[in-house]
Amino acid sequence: MNREDTERAYARKGRTVGLAIAATMVIWLGGTTLVAAMGWQARYVFLFDLAAMAAFVWIFAVLWQMWRLRQELKDSGQR
Repeated sequence: MNREDTERAYARKGRTVGLAIAATMVIWLGGTTLVAAMGWQARYVFLFDLAAMAAFVWIFAVLWQMWRLRQELKDSGQR
């Protein structure tokens, strides 16, 4: 993979992570608010919490991939 492809992959992953963080927060906050407003049982709040945690685990995995890509970009720039 050349430097330009790596930079594109890095930018694409950055956009994906940003969108995923924003969507996760909106859905999580909206879901917990909806559960409270509808008077549902507290266990439904935990479903939104678990979904948000799963999304953040995925986000951290993608951030780790981004870190690796950045290291690759640094290494290729020094040569």
